[in-house]
Amino acid sequence: MLHQRTLIHERVELARQGKNPTVVCRMRSGWVVLGDSQFIRGYALLLADPVVPGLNDLTAEARRVFLEDMALVGDALLRCTDAWRINYEILGNLDPALHAHIFPRYMSEPEEKRKVPVWQYDKALRLSVPFELKRDQSLMEALRLEIEKLSAHSPGGNAQAGTSRFSAGCH
Repeated sequence: MLHQRTLIHERVELARQGKNPTVVCRMRSGWVVLGDSQFIRGYALLLADPVVPGLNDLTAEARRVFLEDMALVGDALLRCTDAWRINYEILGNLDPALHAHIFPRYMSEPEEKRKVPVWQYDKALRLSVPFELKRDQSLMEALRLEIEKLSAHSPGGNAQAGTSRFSAGCH
C-alpha cells in the first residue's frame, strides 16, 4: 500500500534536520512539538518517528512506548502549567500519519468549552494565537525539563533534547 506524504512527514524530517522550531525534545517514540496554534497554552503533539500511518501499524511494544510517551508529555504539562487536566487525541483523519494531540485544559476556559473537545472552539479563535518561538521558548524549556525528570523515573524512559541541545536525561 502506498502511503501519502503528509505534514507530519515534513515536520518529522525538519525535526531530524534541526530545522523545526516547535521541537521540545526527542522521545523514544518520536518528537514532542508545540502546536502551530497556542490559543490553549501548551498544546503539544507527539509525532511518531519513524512515521507510520496509524497506531495499529506499530508492533505491540512500539505502541506501548508511544502511548507511555504520550502520557508522560501530559504529566509534564500538568507539572509546568496550571492545567487542571489533559485531553489526548489520536485522529489522523486529515494527516494519516501517527501523531497525538495533547491539550492542557484550564479552569480559566469558559465552562461550556471545558466540557467539550478543543475542536469545538470557533476556528478563528483556535488560529488566533500562532506559535511564536520568542514567546513560547520558556514553556518549551520547562516542558523539556519536566519530560527529562519524569523520563528518568520511567522504566526505559528518556527524552532527547531538541536537535542541538543535549543533557543528562536526553540523548
